[in-house]
Amino acid sequence: MFTSSSPAAIEDVRPQRGIQSIEVGGRLLLALAAAGRPMALKELAQAADMTPPKAHPYLVSFGKLGLIAQEAGSGRYGLGPQAMQIGLISLQQYEPLRLATARLPELARQLGHLVAIAVWGDQGPTIVRTEAPPVPLYVDMRHGSVMSLRGTATGRLFAAFLPEALVQEALAAAPVDAATQAAFQREVAATRRSGLAHAVDSVLAGVSALAAPVFDAGGALVLALTVIGPGATLDTGPAAAPARLLREAAAQLTAQLGGPWRP
Repeated sequence: MFTSSSPAAIEDVRPQRGIQSIEVGGRLLLALAAAGRPMALKELAQAADMTPPKAHPYLVSFGKLGLIAQEAGSGRYGLGPQAMQIGLISLQQYEPLRLATARLPELARQLGHLVAIAVWGDQGPTIVRTEAPPVPLYVDMRHGSVMSLRGTATGRLFAAFLPEALVQEALAAAPVDAATQAAFQREVAATRRSGLAHAVDSVLAGVSALAAPVFDAGGALVLALTVIGPGATLDTGPAAAPARLLREAAAQLTAQLGGPWRP
């Protein structure tokens, strides 16, 4: 039976004291994150359950910290660059990313091309890690870059293995004609069959890419491994060395996470 009445024991069961103003202002950040889009002051304040005059000083302070940015034309508020950095760092601390990041240097050396890790973010497939090979490189890819669902190997991979409802919601933001959509669906179906997505000259002329999926213990896609390089030297064929090495790395990471190799 617990009988201690020491100050330490009493302190352990008391709720920790926070700073109310931070908790109040934080509701604005949470509202923006939940909305996933820039919002007008009145709309944002309502979502955070406060009045616009009360919300505005918080937004000014968050803006000085780079957590919130205001659009010059519309005046709407969205998450700022520092909020993105915090989100990317949080993603990088996720266990699958730590495991995948440790493999990047050797994979880049074997392939001789830039390799990257992408995860699904608020805006779609997002690059969170890159590794350049130990040779001169002429393809650049920045952390935080969002990949097109239809136009990139990384995007097609997520479209193939994410829940369909999530994919359709993302695609609805950029509608295309029936012929383009039909071609995209064929690419997605081929990706599901082979377990590998490829793109040749689709976004940048002369640049090709391959992407392979990594699954967790529940069979959900957690990240994509992507190799990007000049089309003249990156062989995207399904039986070529880049495809084999990328598949092997993805399968090994999936096994480490206790997941099934679905393709």
